[in-house]
Amino acid sequence: MADTKREIERKYELPVRAGGGADARPTLPDLTRVPGVASLFDQGVVELDAVYHDTADLRLAADKLTLRRRTGGADAGWHLKFPVSTGIRDEIQAPLADTVPDELAALLRSRLRGSALIPVVRLRSSREVTHLLDADGALLAEVSVDTVRAERLTGMPGRVAAWAEVEVELADGGDPAILDAVEKKLRKGGLRPAAAPSKLSRALKETAPEGAADGSARHPVPVTAGDHVLAYVRAQADAITAQDPAVRRDLPDAVHQMRVATRRMRSAFRTYRRILDRSVTDPIADELKWLAGELGVDRDHEVLAERITARLDALPGTLVLGPVRARVQIWNAAGSTDSRGATVAVLDGERYLALLRSVDALLADPPLRKGADVPPDQALPKAILKDYGRLAARIEHALALRPGGERDVALHEARKAAKRARYAGEAAKPVLGRPAKRFTDRMKAVQTVLGDHQDSVVAREALRALAVKAHAAGETAFTWGLLYGQEEAQAERRERELPVVWAEASDREGRAALAG
Repeated sequence: MADTKREIERKYELPVRAGGGADARPTLPDLTRVPGVASLFDQGVVELDAVYHDTADLRLAADKLTLRRRTGGADAGWHLKFPVSTGIRDEIQAPLADTVPDELAALLRSRLRGSALIPVVRLRSSREVTHLLDADGALLAEVSVDTVRAERLTGMPGRVAAWAEVEVELADGGDPAILDAVEKKLRKGGLRPAAAPSKLSRALKETAPEGAADGSARHPVPVTAGDHVLAYVRAQADAITAQDPAVRRDLPDAVHQMRVATRRMRSAFRTYRRILDRSVTDPIADELKWLAGELGVDRDHEVLAERITARLDALPGTLVLGPVRARVQIWNAAGSTDSRGATVAVLDGERYLALLRSVDALLADPPLRKGADVPPDQALPKAILKDYGRLAARIEHALALRPGGERDVALHEARKAAKRARYAGEAAKPVLGRPAKRFTDRMKAVQTVLGDHQDSVVAREALRALAVKAHAAGETAFTWGLLYGQEEAQAERRERELPVVWAEASDREGRAALAG
């Protein structure tokens, strides 16, 4: 069973003591005077032997992921590290085995896409560990002095590199301020932050044959309209890939972010059809729609449950009659369990993997049309304003209808158009700057109003279904009716608000600035 640990650390270059010979241990400045540190506890020296695995084209390294099999030390086993932010990574540990554990392989599926993992680098480190303790003897941070020898295992096997470095890792639940205090002391001692973010990245760089890839992803600077659209599509593809393991780990908002990336890519295909050939993008767009729908089973239930629970929590206790909370909890648990399993099954399926490969193929050999060579400040505004026109027509149609089911459907269609217009403006921000940002913000405001209205429609359907079950069980439906009424009132408020928000969003001067 894999365990997850949040790793917060900083690395520093540490030269070996001059004249000490090849086996001399590096030296560390005195840390006894670091504020908050009452004592140091020497943990001794441990010998670590780690073999890092990646694809032949170093796909994991390009995304700043590391997968290793390490022996020696207290945490021998398989370690998979995901970057969180600078100096912060999530380390997922699995027991020692001859092959990559299935639970770690699953987290890499969106990146591997069937490619084999091979040993790429072996790192043997002699690690001297010191614990920094406070006045109560509690651990503040762990300081490791590592003498490292790296050996290349692929490309040109046998190439080696050696260096010394210091790692300062924050104790679980510790105050990050101690890292600042230690760094100040280390800098006074002549140490500087390491240039490489990890041992692996340094090893790959220093042992690579001249001209060989070191795992760094590089893309050309966008120039044409086609370049900019492809850059946007690539960003969404990267987001889908990155969110896959987050969804599997059930991290907050991961399903939502993955679903948004699928919608953004699909929207780009539809908006910029004069730039990318529809005969290629339409089949991919269909698969993206399928994936978004599958992810929606999980996400939609999550949003709906949060909305109903918030409504219920806001009611005075005297208005909550019957086992309402218990019924909501049972409904929520049943929906979450079913949708969670279905989502992971989708990510494990061949259809999903085929979608990722088709996006890879599109980016490798883009189906560009003549419009791709047009300057971006000419091509992108035309596409955006066309999406705006579609939205305007749908809103005018919806507002002309009487309140009720037909209008609800029309407003939902307008919501889809608002989302597409927003994404179109978002893709153009690197080119059009402030006018595109203003347009995007206004489309988002329209989308928010329409989205809340649609959420109310869905919530009322769920509340009615729960009320029917409660009534059939002989329970009072009073609270369910009250919640239903609140949602109905919320939808009416949003319908009254829409003309005001739309009037601001449809400002002619803003559209003129967008078109230049």
